[in-house]
Amino acid sequence: MNADQVATLRALLAPTGWLDRTAGFAGALRRSLRTPSGLLVVGTADYEPWHMTAHLADESRLAGIPELWPTLVRWAPPADAKPHLAVGLDRLRAASRRETLLVVSSQLAPAELLERVNDVRHLGATIFALDRGDPELDDLASESLAVPDQDSPVSFDAAQHLVSAAVGDSPLAPGEMRMTPGGPAPDTDGRRLQYERPQTGLRSRLARLLDAVSGTPSD
Repeated sequence: MNADQVATLRALLAPTGWLDRTAGFAGALRRSLRTPSGLLVVGTADYEPWHMTAHLADESRLAGIPELWPTLVRWAPPADAKPHLAVGLDRLRAASRRETLLVVSSQLAPAELLERVNDVRHLGATIFALDRGDPELDDLASESLAVPDQDSPVSFDAAQHLVSAAVGDSPLAPGEMRMTPGGPAPDTDGRRLQYERPQTGLRSRLARLLDAVSGTPSD
C-alpha cells in the first residue's frame, strides 16, 4: 500500500468519526483480554462471523498477542469440520471470567442467542457486541458498537475490518508483552517488553480496510 492509498483511507473515514468509534471499541476489547486464546466469537445460526474471526487471528499473529487469538463458536458445525471450525455452542457453557465473548450479528439476536449470552455473562465473562443496533443484546454487553442499516458511512463488513485492525494496535495492559518471532524474553525484574508490529502487517491491514470501505471484494 502506498502513501496515496493510506491518505485516501484516512480522508474517507476522518469526517465520519468511525475511526474514533471503532478504535474506542477495539481498545476496550483489547483491554478485556486476560488469557491466551481467551476471545470467543459467536454470531447467529444464519450469520457466522468467520471472516472477522480470520482477521482477528491475523492480528493476533502479526502483533504477537496470544490473548487476541479467537475461537469461532458455531451453532451447528458439521461433523467433518476442521478442528478450528468445529467448536459448538457447548463451548459457551465452559466460559470463564477470564474470557471475553464477542457477539457479531448483522440481525436482531434471536432469543436463544440472548439466553446464551446472558448465561455467559453470569459465568463472569466480559461481553462485547458488534451489531446493527440491538437494544436487548446491547443491554447484556459491557461494550457495544452499532452499525445502522441506514445512514451509516461504513458497511457492516467494513466495521468488522476497522475493529479487527484497530484491536491489534491497541495499547497493552500492564504486565503484558507483545511477542515477535525471535524476540527477547521478559526482563529479569519482571517488566514486560513491547515489540513493534512489522510494517508489512500494517500495510496489509490498511489495504484490506481500503478494499472494504471502497466496496472492493476482499479475501
